[in-house]
Amino acid sequence: MSKRLADLLWLPVAVAVFLPIATLVAAAIWADDGRPLFFRQWRLGRGRRLFRLLKFRTMRDGAVTRAGAWLRRTGLDELPQFANVLLGDMSFVGPRPLTPEDVCRLGWCGPRHDFRWRVRPGITGLAQVRAGAGARASLAWDRLYVKRQGAWLDATLLATTFVMNLFGKAWVKRTLLGTPR
Repeated sequence: MSKRLADLLWLPVAVAVFLPIATLVAAAIWADDGRPLFFRQWRLGRGRRLFRLLKFRTMRDGAVTRAGAWLRRTGLDELPQFANVLLGDMSFVGPRPLTPEDVCRLGWCGPRHDFRWRVRPGITGLAQVRAGAGARASLAWDRLYVKRQGAWLDATLLATTFVMNLFGKAWVKRTLLGTPR
């Protein structure tokens, strides 16, 4: 089964599970500081193609909101990206989608980094779950993911991400993954 077909088959399940949570998240953002509920930003996808990434808004005037701090700790700000999966811009699992500015700032423009653009970016991925130690480590995790991607690795990363949504990224990294963060 192709990865795209798997994404499309799992999408209704993910929406059914997370729609009540997304509704509560939207209400929390609204109650905390009103509209807009969403944040849109240009990102680079497969083949370095630009697409508009959708997330729940976590900041206002350059400062993280109360609701935003909680959303970032749990990763629930990423839920609207299910729309990006439906559109084919993203997959559930893959390297993090970056802005064109980030790609230039990191110096990831050359042919050495082309591996990253051969796959769809993901809502979660090996670098998002394991990294936190900077760009060099993230790039190494992305390279490993692209090399070893498959159904079992994707399922493991999705399960780990689900636990992060429940208990927070720091708890999972400290307790399950044995990393200091």
